[in-house]
Amino acid sequence: MAEGKQLRSFVEVGRDSHFPIQNLPFGVFRRRGATEPPRPAVAIGDFALDLAAVSDAGLFNGPLLAGSACFRQETLNMFLALGRPAWKEARATLQRILAADEPVLRDNEASRKKCLVPMSDIEMLLPIMVGDYTDFFCSVHHARNCGFIFRGPQTPVNPNWFHLPIGYHGRASSVIISGTDIIRPRGQGHPIGDAQPYFGPSKKLDFELEMAAIVGPGNELGKPIDINDAEEHIFGLVVMNDWSARDIQAWESMPLGPFLGKSFSTTVSPWIVTMDALKPFACDAPKQEPEPLPYLAEKNHVNYDIPLEVWIKSKEQSEPSIVTKSNFKHLYWTLTQQLAHHTVNGCNLRPGDMFATGTLSGPEPESLGCLLELTWNGQKEISVGNSTRKFLEDGDEVILTACCKGEDYNVGFGTCTGKVLPAIP
Repeated sequence: MAEGKQLRSFVEVGRDSHFPIQNLPFGVFRRRGATEPPRPAVAIGDFALDLAAVSDAGLFNGPLLAGSACFRQETLNMFLALGRPAWKEARATLQRILAADEPVLRDNEASRKKCLVPMSDIEMLLPIMVGDYTDFFCSVHHARNCGFIFRGPQTPVNPNWFHLPIGYHGRASSVIISGTDIIRPRGQGHPIGDAQPYFGPSKKLDFELEMAAIVGPGNELGKPIDINDAEEHIFGLVVMNDWSARDIQAWESMPLGPFLGKSFSTTVSPWIVTMDALKPFACDAPKQEPEPLPYLAEKNHVNYDIPLEVWIKSKEQSEPSIVTKSNFKHLYWTLTQQLAHHTVNGCNLRPGDMFATGTLSGPEPESLGCLLELTWNGQKEISVGNSTRKFLEDGDEVILTACCKGEDYNVGFGTCTGKVLPAIP
């Protein structure tokens, strides 16, 4: 089926919607007040298309999905494990049954009411069981700025950074769905002079504008994924806020890296936008110098043109204020390079694993992806509505969003939000 502006759905989709028929991102929902278990869905306009109901109606009739139980699960993990042929079959089926000229749902009121659920009637849940979560550090602008702040101008970016995607193992248990409140973490901070280290609520709570890739089939232990096969193992992307307590992080990170400064909460947007939906927005990735080693040298070296924004709404404001505009295309190490590097030692990835890009800062002052950079570690303030910020304050709501602009349609991610609550006494 042809994709692009000529593709239309019988479901009315507003011009500014993130979720036209060209997108169809996957998520998991529960009807408000219902006792039934969570169900997979795709977003179409202001509705969730219930994939369990579509399956029960016999509409998944292709060779890979007919009779499959993958959409009768409470997460998408089983579907992810089926791999790209099944993902493409599902997308083709869904675009066909939602098309303006297809009567199977359009003209069957009973089926339509079972399958299409208003977004206002549902709550979104974490769409996957996250087995493992890895956080990379793949924006050269973010790496350079952090180096300047913490090490000075001599070597702002360590030499190894240009040879491999730097990453660390994050905490899967605290990956949470958009809309979940964030309790200000407590921990240790740098001592002043000869005093004991500070202990208490973080004084430097920050957001990090990231995106995270969701892993499909994965690989067996001991069997790396070739760089040119890596895209077959990436289902799609979500927007991610990797909340960071900079004072806790700075004190604890030598020599093993982040721990409590990061592990308290990681928020993801509820809808996974597939790589197939993002294909029209592929663009050249930055030229890499020096050339990467052969296992990271890819034939198809691409990023995606995904505009990103961060907004902050303080408890005194009725409307949020924009603080950052960046773009996924600035990523130095691509998603496929990250995945190939992750497995080159034989590490096994599993369906539903998640790996994140690191903070997605761009080259311009307004494109910096965290307050650490925007305020230069608290040395200056930024405007947020009628107030100013060095770091996040209690009551602040942080709203991340991403949306690709097509010709007369969008492919968007919705929002990734969280509100900061006071530390537990």
